[in-house]
Amino acid sequence: MPTRLERENAQLRQAVDSHATVDQAIGVLVAVHRLTPTAGFDVLREVSQHANIKLHAVAETVIDWALGTSLPPPVGRQLDAAVQRRLRAENDPDRPG
Repeated sequence: MPTRLERENAQLRQAVDSHATVDQAIGVLVAVHRLTPTAGFDVLREVSQHANIKLHAVAETVIDWALGTSLPPPVGRQLDAAVQRRLRAENDPDRPG
């Protein structure tokens, strides 16, 4: 049975890996859609909430998409909608994001 320290260490490794995945997906959105990093994170968060998929799973899907895999239709629809909302918000500073 793992010790408390081993469990905490495994949890920390998982958190770092998940964070790196999210950062990479933000980079994809920044490069592809010319969003700011903050807007890229907001897009991932919105897709996660609206599609009811964990944030790191959405991030993995976006990275896979950048590598040539098709987006699942629900994620693709949510991603397109969230990107369009962010782009409108960035182009119209008086409009709430």
